[in-house]
Amino acid sequence: MSDLPRRALVLGLAVTGEAAALALAARGVEVVVSDRSGGADPGRLAGTGVELRLGTEDAAVLEGVDVVVKSPGVPAESPVAAAARERGIPIWSEIELGWRLLPGNPVVGVTGTKGKTTTVRLLGAMFAAAGIDAVLAGNEHVPLSEVALTVGAGTWIVCELSSFQLEHVETLACEIALLLNLEPDHLDRHGTFEEYRAAKLRIFERAKIAIAPGDFSAEDPLPAEPVMPGAHNRANAAAATAVARAAGIPDEAIAEALRTFAGVPHRLELVRELRGVRYVNDSKATNTTAARRAVASYDAPLHLILGGYIKGEDFGPFAAALPDNVRSIHLIGAATDQLAAALDAAGRTYARDGDLAHAIEHATADAQPGDIVLLSPATSSFDQFRNFEERGDTFRRLVEELR
Repeated sequence: MSDLPRRALVLGLAVTGEAAALALAARGVEVVVSDRSGGADPGRLAGTGVELRLGTEDAAVLEGVDVVVKSPGVPAESPVAAAARERGIPIWSEIELGWRLLPGNPVVGVTGTKGKTTTVRLLGAMFAAAGIDAVLAGNEHVPLSEVALTVGAGTWIVCELSSFQLEHVETLACEIALLLNLEPDHLDRHGTFEEYRAAKLRIFERAKIAIAPGDFSAEDPLPAEPVMPGAHNRANAAAATAVARAAGIPDEAIAEALRTFAGVPHRLELVRELRGVRYVNDSKATNTTAARRAVASYDAPLHLILGGYIKGEDFGPFAAALPDNVRSIHLIGAATDQLAAALDAAGRTYARDGDLAHAIEHATADAQPGDIVLLSPATSSFDQFRNFEERGDTFRRLVEELR
């Protein structure tokens, strides 16, 4: 495309950085990749001609650069990003790059504090049921710039968008933009809720159709009842239905998807039932909003595993609102002290179990037939795990090993 730069810096390697670098190089752009980790794996970039500058945050990497493509994991205040702003060098997110590379495809953008991945995959099922070509992209899916390399003209793209990805969009114009919900999150990165909110709302800039929380609710009549448990998932289904109808998908196809889509891994995932006790993996609950919704999905007695990496949330309101069917609470990870203080203030008892293995063992000992052991941590995973997927996989493995 004519508006692509001559030389670009991709800031941050990882999955999206690699995809952005490959997409730019495939279109003849001179690419340099900078990552502060000296041990970053070049992966598919090896032998492509992409220049790698690993183990440095030196602003010298900006020499001759026309644009910076910043990976979502890199803070906007990082030294190289700050230097780029000072020099007037444009900063794009990988989503902005992917949008510029697309051959005019209609894009459904989905953002929100929670429910993004579930809603995107449910929408994918709705498009499939209608026989309409659609590709899932973005946050928990294939990077948009990678999709742009192979997608056919006219194919719909359903794109999951995080606040980090929306921070640096300039021309992204969704055919349909959906905001599911908005609660405090990622305050360790954004600083304030207002900044986080502003990033999320950028999804509506240039959108042809905007769908916000006031446009749907968990009480909406639907073409079929979703098989996913929980009022929050019914709200996700209502939002997906609103988007699908706006995209021209008939109710028959929407109903088929609602009746067959069982949810996503690590989100209220029933792992096992053992001696009458159900074990549910909700590792994707990385904030209190998600954990609150998970708890509200069940009337049975719960044995709740909480804790992980601290993101700046106030745990007080969450602890005070825990219902009586939460019979035992098991704390793990770096957030233990903060969670304990909030639970003390709420008059709730708890156990400091330290890690997931001990928490599962203790919760299993407390549980009776008919009870549920629920991993819904209300925090990120980065203190003891690489990501929420590894945390959920570990929970699943430990539960499956129970005898």
